[in-house]
Amino acid sequence: MVPDLFKLKRTKFLLWRPLNTNPAPRLVVGVFQPGNPPSLRSQRVHDLKEIPGCAGLWGIDAADCGLIDGQVCHYWFEVTDSHPARDGQRILCTDPTSFTVDWRLLAERLPHPYTGDDRDPASVVKFAGGLLVGCDAAGEELAPVALMDPADSAANNRLVIYELPTSWSRTNLHGDPQVGVGTFRDVTALIDQWSVPANFAGITALDEGRSHLALLGVNALELLPPADSFVEREWGYATSNYFAPDFHLGFPSANTSPTPNIDLANLVNQCHEHGIRFFADVVMAFGTRAALENVNFHEFHIDPNAEPGDPDVQQSGGQGVRDGFGGMLWRYSRTVNGYDPLDGQTHSLVPARQLMKAFLLRWMADFGIDGLRVDSVNNIANWDFVGEFKDLARSQWRGSPDRFLVVGEELSVPQELLRQHRLDGLWNEDFKRMVRHAVLGTNSDKEQTFEWTVRKLIDCRLMGFEDGAQAVNYLGSHDVEGYRNERLYNFLQNNGVMLTEERIKLAFVCLLTAVGVPMIFAGDEFADEHDLSTGHPAKQIDAVNFERVEEPWRQRVFNYVARLVQLRTHSDALAENDTDFIHVDFSDGKRVLVWRRGRPGTGKDVVIVANFSDFISENLGAGGEYRIPNWPPTPAGKRWREITQQRDVPTDWVGREAIAAWEAKVYCLVDE
Repeated sequence: MVPDLFKLKRTKFLLWRPLNTNPAPRLVVGVFQPGNPPSLRSQRVHDLKEIPGCAGLWGIDAADCGLIDGQVCHYWFEVTDSHPARDGQRILCTDPTSFTVDWRLLAERLPHPYTGDDRDPASVVKFAGGLLVGCDAAGEELAPVALMDPADSAANNRLVIYELPTSWSRTNLHGDPQVGVGTFRDVTALIDQWSVPANFAGITALDEGRSHLALLGVNALELLPPADSFVEREWGYATSNYFAPDFHLGFPSANTSPTPNIDLANLVNQCHEHGIRFFADVVMAFGTRAALENVNFHEFHIDPNAEPGDPDVQQSGGQGVRDGFGGMLWRYSRTVNGYDPLDGQTHSLVPARQLMKAFLLRWMADFGIDGLRVDSVNNIANWDFVGEFKDLARSQWRGSPDRFLVVGEELSVPQELLRQHRLDGLWNEDFKRMVRHAVLGTNSDKEQTFEWTVRKLIDCRLMGFEDGAQAVNYLGSHDVEGYRNERLYNFLQNNGVMLTEERIKLAFVCLLTAVGVPMIFAGDEFADEHDLSTGHPAKQIDAVNFERVEEPWRQRVFNYVARLVQLRTHSDALAENDTDFIHVDFSDGKRVLVWRRGRPGTGKDVVIVANFSDFISENLGAGGEYRIPNWPPTPAGKRWREITQQRDVPTDWVGREAIAAWEAKVYCLVDE
C-alpha cells in the first residue's frame, strides 16, 4: 500500500493539517551552501494553498517553485506556531513527513521564548525530471530493500534477537572510556566480514574478515530506534522525524555529507544476505521536538498538565498519567474530518494514528523490515491504535506469517494485549526478574519456592503466555537504570557474587533453552560491563564496548553463548511449546533441576542439567558422578552430545556426569 500522500508528494511540496492558516503557511526552499556555518543559497519563498478536494492538505506544485532539474533542495515550512507555550510567532519547521533531514543546516534563531532547540533541521529532496525524489543530502537515491529469501528467514519460534544500542565506547590511551556513535556502517561491520567500519575502525570485532554476529549466530537484529532523533543518539528514544532514518547514524566521520537512507538500506540488505531478520524499534507514545508541535499541537499532541481530564492523558492498563520523558505525548483519540493521507479520501479520522501508519508504510516499503518492537505500549494510551498498527504491519507483510512479529514493550507485561490480538508478543520483563533471582540462588519475590521460580522462567506458559513466540525473554536490556536492572555482570558484582563467569553461563543456559523468544542485549554475550555509572544520570546512556570481547575470560563466555545460540536456532526441540522437568533435587543444600525439551519419541530431545547452588560432585573430574533417574532413553542410531563443551557422551555415562557449582550442562540427541 502506497499512501496517497506519498503519491502526491512526487510532484508537490505538501504540509498536512497546519492549524493556523491566516496567514498561509509558506515553503522556504533553496540549496545547501557549505560554510562555517552552512547556509541556504538561492532561497525562494512560496505561499502554500489548500489542495482542492483535500481538506487540511496544503501545498504547491514543485514545477511552480523555480527549481533546476537535477538539483538537491533543502527546505522548511514556515507556519504560525501552534505550540500553547509560545506566542504564535512565525517559525520554520521540518517537513513532518520528510524522508531525509539534514542537521547541518538549521532554521534561523528566533527571539525569546525560543531557544536553540527550536531550530529545526532542513528537509531534503531532489527535483529530477519534474518529480520530487527522495534522496540523501548529496543526492544519493535509495533503492528499496528486497525482502529476505524465505529459505534464509527464521520462523518466530526459532529466533534469537540481538538488541543493539548505537551508543558505543572504546578505551583511550589513558584507559578512560570514550563514547561515540556506532553508525549504520559500524553496525554493518558486525554482520558482514568485508564491510569497513566507520567511527569504530580498529576494534577487532569489526575488523575486515570477521563478523561478530555471524560468529555469535543470532538470526534477528533489533536496532534501538533508527528513526531520526533530536538527541545526538544516546539510546534513540527521543524520535523527532519519524519518516527519516537518523542523521547521526548515517553521518560517519569520514563522510562529507550524511547518507542515512542508503547506509540503513545497505545494513538491512546485509542482514538479509546473512540470514538475519531486521526489527525496527518504534517510539509512538511521545515525540521529541517533532515539527507537529508547531504545525498543529492541539490535534497531534497533548499536555497532561493543561488537560488533566482528557481521555488521552491516562495510560492504558491503569498505569497512571502518561509520561512524555521530556517530549510531547501523541494524541490518539481526537477525531477530525478531513483528508486522509493513506486513502486520499475525506472522512473522519484521528490525525496522529494516520501519521504513524504512514510512517510504518514508508519503513516497511523502503527498508524491508521483518519485525517491530513497539516501545511503552501502555504509555501510548490507546490499545485500539496499537492493534490497528499491528494489523496494518501484518497486512503489508508479503512473506510467511510466522516470519514477521510485532512485539510490545511494557514492564507490567499486559497479556490482555495478546489475548485481544492487539500484539503478537510482549517483552517478558518477568523472565529477567526471575532469572536474576535464580542465579543468586533465591526465590523470585513473587514465588514461594525456588523450584517454581525456575519452572516459570523456563516455560513462559506457566506465566500465562499461550505460545513461545508471544514472550521475548532476556537477561537484561537497554533499560539499565535502577535497582537490579544493571548489566548482568554488574548485577552479579553488585551482589557480591563469586564465580561470576559460571553464573553468567548458567543464566544464558536458562535463556536459550526456555520456551519463548530469547533476546540478547548487545555486550552481554561477552559479559560487558558499564563504562558509566548506572546511578547518574538516572536513565543511564549505556554504551557497548566491543573491545572487551578479546579478554580471555570474556572470550570464553562468548564462545559458550555462541554454542548455545547455534543449538537454539537449529534445534527442533527448542522450537516446541513443551517442557518436562524430569528431576528436582533440593536435598542437602542442593538446588539441581533437570528439564527436557522436545516431544517424546521424536529422537530430538534436549536435556538440561542446571545446578543453582554451591554443590559440587565428589571427586569432580576424577570419576565423580551425579545420578539423574528417569533419563530419556537413547534411540537406535542416536548418541548424546554435550553442547557447552562440544563433546560426545558415552551412552552408559549419560545421566551420571559430575556437576560443579553453578554449572549447567546441555545434552542433545544427535545422529551417530
